[in-house]
Amino acid sequence: MASRRSRPSPLRGTIGYRDQWQAKFCRSRVADKVADEDNRLFSLREAEQLRVQLEPVLIEAIESRRKLGELDEKLGKIAERIQRSGGLLVRYEDAAKLRIERNSIEDTLRERLERIQSTGCIVKDLEVGLLDFPARIDGEEVYLCWKLGEDRIRFYHRQSEGFAGRKPIDPRDADYDAPLQ
Repeated sequence: MASRRSRPSPLRGTIGYRDQWQAKFCRSRVADKVADEDNRLFSLREAEQLRVQLEPVLIEAIESRRKLGELDEKLGKIAERIQRSGGLLVRYEDAAKLRIERNSIEDTLRERLERIQSTGCIVKDLEVGLLDFPARIDGEEVYLCWKLGEDRIRFYHRQSEGFAGRKPIDPRDADYDAPLQ
């Protein structure tokens, strides 16, 4: 059975969020709600079971983020053309369709991230697909760490450390190198 503990905002420490919409996600009502609630501590078995369920959701979030970046770039070019030409060379319908598509993808991304965060799992880096699961090892609160492409959760790190501080849960995994995708 997982125990509960408090945790700061679920999106705090998330790296890879360089786009304009980062602040919007960080201030979302769900992030505020989760930040105020107690959060789970996972056993390795619970984290692994949840990882299997969350992997497709994470992949959808990564793909949504990629599409969002492409649409933001297209909309940025349109905005630049509008400034240069006073809007005379821009078809409003095309720009409006792009904006609607962008907003829809942003909503999808937000929903996927909220779904992951609502489980107690922490998205650390959306670009590479890095998830942390709060846990306790030898009485110390740590994060069980998993990166997209790894076949299972093999590593953990202290809460004060990041990805670079990962240590193998099982010493036999010390030389593990995840397959390239």
